[in-house]
Amino acid sequence: MPFPPDFPQNPYTILEPQSRWRPELDGAPDSISLAPLVSAVRAGVRAWREAGYQGVSETTRALLHWWFVTERPGLKYFFAQREAVESVIWLWEAEAARDPYALLKYDTAGALRQSLFPEDWPRYVLKLATGTGKTKVMSLLLAWSYFNHHYEEAAGLAKNFLIVAPNIIVLDRLALDFAGLSIFQHDPVLPENGYQGREWRADFQLNVHRQDEIGPLSERGNLFLSNVHRLFGHDAPPPSFGDANTADYFLGPAPTPKNAGPSLDKILPDLADLLIFNDEAHHIHDEKLAWFQSLREVIHAQRLRGGALGLQVDLTATPKTEDGQLFVQTVCDYPLVEAIRQGVVKTPVLPDQASQDKLQERESAAAAERYADYIHLGYLEWKKAATELAPTGKHALLFLMTENTRECDEIGHYLAARYPEFKDAVLIIHTKNNGEISEAAASKNKEELEALRQSGRQVDSPESPYRAIVSVMMLREGWDVENVTTIIGLRPFKTKSQILPEQALGRGLRRMFRGQPVKERLSVIGTRPFIQFVENLKKEGVELDYQPMGGETPAKTPMAIEVDHANKDKDIVELDIMMPELVARLTRRINKLAELEIEALPPGGLTVKKFTPEERREIIFWDIDAEAESHRTLLDEKIEPSYHNVLGFYVENLVRELHLGAHQKSLLFGHLKAYAGRRLFKTPLDLESADAARNLAEKAASHKIYQVFKAAINELVTEDLGRTRAIDLRTFRQTRPFLVDWQPHLRPKKSIFNRVVSDRSALELDFAQFLDNCPDIISFIKNSPQIGFRMEYQAEDGHIGHYYPDFLVKENPDTVWIIETKGRMDENDKRKLTRLHQWCEDATALTGGSRSYKAMLVREEEWRKVSFQLFREFTAIFN
Repeated sequence: MPFPPDFPQNPYTILEPQSRWRPELDGAPDSISLAPLVSAVRAGVRAWREAGYQGVSETTRALLHWWFVTERPGLKYFFAQREAVESVIWLWEAEAARDPYALLKYDTAGALRQSLFPEDWPRYVLKLATGTGKTKVMSLLLAWSYFNHHYEEAAGLAKNFLIVAPNIIVLDRLALDFAGLSIFQHDPVLPENGYQGREWRADFQLNVHRQDEIGPLSERGNLFLSNVHRLFGHDAPPPSFGDANTADYFLGPAPTPKNAGPSLDKILPDLADLLIFNDEAHHIHDEKLAWFQSLREVIHAQRLRGGALGLQVDLTATPKTEDGQLFVQTVCDYPLVEAIRQGVVKTPVLPDQASQDKLQERESAAAAERYADYIHLGYLEWKKAATELAPTGKHALLFLMTENTRECDEIGHYLAARYPEFKDAVLIIHTKNNGEISEAAASKNKEELEALRQSGRQVDSPESPYRAIVSVMMLREGWDVENVTTIIGLRPFKTKSQILPEQALGRGLRRMFRGQPVKERLSVIGTRPFIQFVENLKKEGVELDYQPMGGETPAKTPMAIEVDHANKDKDIVELDIMMPELVARLTRRINKLAELEIEALPPGGLTVKKFTPEERREIIFWDIDAEAESHRTLLDEKIEPSYHNVLGFYVENLVRELHLGAHQKSLLFGHLKAYAGRRLFKTPLDLESADAARNLAEKAASHKIYQVFKAAINELVTEDLGRTRAIDLRTFRQTRPFLVDWQPHLRPKKSIFNRVVSDRSALELDFAQFLDNCPDIISFIKNSPQIGFRMEYQAEDGHIGHYYPDFLVKENPDTVWIIETKGRMDENDKRKLTRLHQWCEDATALTGGSRSYKAMLVREEEWRKVSFQLFREFTAIFN
């Protein structure tokens, strides 16, 4: 099903259930490939979210608001993470769906039956695309359970936690976040002390135990980190992974009688409560597996000893059985197609047909010679990405997958010998067809294996010497590598390999520049069987991008804009432009809020409505633009709706939007109360009436209140001082490098920067090209918020905004032009231009006339009519 054209491309935007991707029905009545529970859970969570998280504890509501509603600095959680957390909490608390059979009522496909659930305890499976941030979801759910156990006696949730990993590689990754509880310190998991009257950070006390390093158990709570084979106990043999060294590499050293302390299989059943997280839980695809059996034994033993009802949360990108069906317990599905669309992960890019047609598999017994075309194309794409990324402090990684260990060694040595960039920079890892470490790797001694594991963990580090990784198959999970820009697949994939397309690309999908609004791409190159294998992602809605590769085609990785110190043909000091920094003429005097005259405000012209008792209890709170709902509240029948809550919400939004002081809230509330009662409606509104709160919460009322008060307050408190002064002189050669999406650009000769870009119009690039060719100017700068030359202005709605003019042009040492290029002009553009002329007059006057700053507007329709060779010809017409 195609995406709607307005599908949100922001990773924080809430996705409406009706806009989500879903596969077309295959017509089979008993098919469970659509995750039958997901549609109903999505709809239920959406309604619950909009109703203000009703039906849960005060602790839970406080946490949800802190994580997802409260505006605070620092990390903001993706929608995918939010929905996963909300789904678990909604099912457990609001719906009390605490056994597998309770989930049957959410089956919209009519495909489920009790026999499909092998467990008799609550198990929720969260399907989250690779790179979405499953660890953050675990941290939030852990805090939810912990604080409910601590603050809410009836919650029935745990203070003890077990996080299970499939191998030591995944465990090492988890330990980085959980072993020292660092994720709870660096991420906004724990509310500030005092938030809603509780000491959250002071009360959060967990003892962390890793593998068999089990310390004293705490009555306040415990977190156990373990790979799965530790659950089998000291007496049970570990699963087979080849010889002993391989098992040590993949699972960590097995406990021996000498170092064996209390084992997890003995400790866990004695705990009073337990919440289990399974990371990379696609491994639990069969109840006959030792992983599942071990968890069952722990939970059943705990029950026999009187422990609280356990909860199991499984997280994976690919919760599929061997026959390709999604786990029936899947309650949340954030697929790869949505992760790509929302910019959570990189976009896979394949060679277009013309580029693929140039690739030939040669007749040769030597793998390097047979696949030379594919390797070289991959090298070219990697090289372009590496060049673009160099100024950012990131380095590009090439991942290459081969058919067997012999080819792995041969191609690894070929890369190092053929390409200078890969000399002493190739990491070779032998794995089995299923992605696990092979016996060939295990033949190394333990020190070499540990060094290999350490190198693999640190390939993203600036200190890592590696620029290419060659493997029989990339490890299926655990390697959260971010710097991969190019993947070369030289092997077909068959069903017996148990590798899915998303797993094959998974190590390259994670973004390098998280939190930055740039689009990242992953070049995927390979033999025809490999490309056909990757194209299977189309069945799951992924729209693969096909582009020309090789030759002069751009890498289209995020580009760094930086001062062009590397260009020896540029005199950076000469090209730099000196600009005065002026004190703002416009200021805000918020103490004038008391002077606001309510009778002078424009009337709202709305009609007072009558509502039923049911309608009165549903109060909708609108965001500051009155276009999107903030939340809804469904009041209990015993509670009378009050205008205080609605007006108080508007006050909070206006204070935040207009940057007023907290001490202004009571004054502003009085103004809103007077306006709502006397001016908002055609007839006076009785604020004590039963219908008052609902009338004030209507969308039209919200819009009018925000519109009127924003404009009136901004106009009242904004004042032009009529004077300014210079506080400094600034140059631009200290500007820090910054990233932009790849886009057409100019490599200028007359700018201190290495590139000129514009994501707004072709006019700006054309004008930059003209300036670069003008022999009668010294230099120019294409300005942007990252470069930072700005001035304040008063916008049409009255607020003080920041204006960044398009170009600075140094005509001679004493004359600088500040130029704005425009296609269409609106009211705000006119205000900006007026402010620009005023700024230039002030700046020139402050120099005593020794330097001249001149403003100019270039209208596109006039610019396109004529051509110029010299800048002075241009200024003679446009000035």
